[in-house]
Amino acid sequence: MKWIYLAAGIALYLKMLVFPNIFIATEELAIVAPIVEESGVPNAVSGIIFRNRLYDTIFEVVVFTIAIMGVRFLLADEQPSATVHQFTDHPSIVLARLGATIAALISIELAIRGHLSPGGGFAAGVAGGTAIGLVAITAAADWMESLYHRWHAATLEKVAVLIFIVVAVLMLVGIQLPLGEYGSLVSGGWIPILNVLVAIKVALGSWAAILLFIRHRGLL
Repeated sequence: MKWIYLAAGIALYLKMLVFPNIFIATEELAIVAPIVEESGVPNAVSGIIFRNRLYDTIFEVVVFTIAIMGVRFLLADEQPSATVHQFTDHPSIVLARLGATIAALISIELAIRGHLSPGGGFAAGVAGGTAIGLVAITAAADWMESLYHRWHAATLEKVAVLIFIVVAVLMLVGIQLPLGEYGSLVSGGWIPILNVLVAIKVALGSWAAILLFIRHRGLL
């Protein structure tokens, strides 16, 4: 199997050398242009997710919320694990904490500027959840649990979902914020706000799931 992986990697590398630029037809650009113009953001993907497909995105957020509730229900009757497996050697802890710092910074960047460049709320939430997971495998479980309750993460998660639904409904009924200057940080109407709300929801939901798996299974 290693030879197959190696051959596939070489073939992919040669393909990038031979075909470095992918030709984009004018017709394809013509399809994207109206989306960018109507949404007021350079990132057409964010325009599609939070404008053209906003109805679907609402239920994607709701499904993620139900998934976290399902994890809580599934593990409710299980006894907490007596042993929690974590990194104990100092180099691994340092590298994990460094990775967590980088992931957290990327999460903030993707949430704030996701409507201007590749990224967005879901990607930001995943990056934030990754940062929390890296800290969780190097820190005491009780400390992570105390932080979760001290910052009222469960309440913030629910509030983020409710605000997201309210803002989405306002958009669906035609109430829009000014698009602002194209390409600026404050532009795109509701889209930057929706990005931040989704990022908060996904990151805090991931935190809740991580704590549950650590508490009841002793691992992530």
